[in-house]
Amino acid sequence: MMLFNRLVTLVFCLFVALPILWLLYAAFLPAEAILSASLATWGFSLANFAALKDTGIWRALLVSLLASGLTVLGQLVFGLMAAYAIRAGLRVLGIVLLALALPSELLMVPLYRELQVLGLYDTLAALFVPFLASPLIIFLLLQSLRRLPWEMVEAARLDGAREVTIVWRILAPLLRPELVAAGILGFAAHWNLVLYPKIMTDDQKLYTVQVFLTELLRSRPLDWGILGAAALITTLPLLVLYVIFEKRIITIFETSFK
Repeated sequence: MMLFNRLVTLVFCLFVALPILWLLYAAFLPAEAILSASLATWGFSLANFAALKDTGIWRALLVSLLASGLTVLGQLVFGLMAAYAIRAGLRVLGIVLLALALPSELLMVPLYRELQVLGLYDTLAALFVPFLASPLIIFLLLQSLRRLPWEMVEAARLDGAREVTIVWRILAPLLRPELVAAGILGFAAHWNLVLYPKIMTDDQKLYTVQVFLTELLRSRPLDWGILGAAALITTLPLLVLYVIFEKRIITIFETSFK
């Protein structure tokens, strides 16, 4: 039975890895090899990456890094404070769980209208302000807080510590691994958004990496080498983060849903 489980796991891993392997294959393949339309063709070239120089990919990377970074910063700050308030007795967990279950696509129309009214439509702020609070991050940090002894918080209050001091001087250092893992999950979720930034921004200077990829695919649908190189570049930040912090991400999910 154990051998069967391992074989199933191996097949599943290979199936998941296949798109990544194809990505690597296409990204470094010379243009003439791609035109031959044969999977048996091999070669190595950096020409596909050089061809991306004037496509706007580096600006899209910068926009995505800035928007996703600001989003994660806000989600961790508001998420930890909200989780602490709920752990301290604020009865809004049901609202958080409802927001977590609600499909984000349902909020597109009201968000579009709000951003227009506030004058944020087609600005960098439109890419991160609506995401500064995340129900998922709040829930994960709340589960982490529940594993800490609450007597520590009560003792700090008796010593005269203010709530802000308790959150950022006592609890935040204890939850550093959970904060890192939650931040990576929030970063990945925001990095992979496609529909939202495409609707909320018209300026090409505000294209995120995912919008850039969709536009590149639309304008150059047969340039598989360039498309592969672009997809590889825009995927690398997430791959690096997951490889470095894989254990922390798995741990926070295992402990949060026990």
